Amino acid sequence: MQDIRWAVRAQSITHEVSSGDKRLTILDDVSLDIGQGESLAIVGRSGSGKTTLLSMLAGLDRPTRGRVELAGSDLGALDEDARARLRAGRVGFVFQSFQLLAGFTALENAQLGADLAGHRDAAERARTALAQVGLSARAGHHPYQLSGGEQQRVAIARAFAAGPTILFADEPTGNLDSATGAEIVELLFQLNRERGATLVLVTHDAELAARCNRMLSLSEGRLG
Repeated sequence: MQDIRWAVRAQSITHEVSSGDKRLTILDDVSLDIGQGESLAIVGRSGSGKTTLLSMLAGLDRPTRGRVELAGSDLGALDEDARARLRAGRVGFVFQSFQLLAGFTALENAQLGADLAGHRDAAERARTALAQVGLSARAGHHPYQLSGGEQQRVAIARAFAAGPTILFADEPTGNLDSATGAEIVELLFQLNRERGATLVLVTHDAELAARCNRMLSLSEGRLG
């Protein structure tokens, strides 16, 4: 029986990669539970394994050992296509590098998540999400015509439009000036607060981390 209290659960996950004739341990026996509707910050120095951990929790990559459950499903029992289907409509992503498609307009980029989730009103959802982030007037512009802050807003609109119950954000303000970063942060917490979406942030920003319900520190692949 699925435990609906938990959005994400990780049990003793370890991740190793090959480097020449050596094995490097990126994550070392990490366990954590993230509750439904919780906001969690994962902090740590560069190279501590934060982004790798986020990828494991979201099912974008598999750990060498251990178990990850997302929305009540064991990710290790699913192939890549099944993991993608599980994420569709449930999981949203906001990356530091935006990950927008250059040939698509802001509206088309914002619509992608809703399309993948199978929403019949995907275009309307995208327009609404762009309005939420203050970019209605830029809907027809391509990424190269937008500032960094505007591109990140489109990325957030893409996540919002899909209606996720879990939102993963990897250094969402890392490439932004302080004023724009503050606006982006407000949008992320708005989704958490108003829609009850679980928010998992990877950040080096202590002030941002302090706004979350809980903060965990990762050092040399281990939670402290």
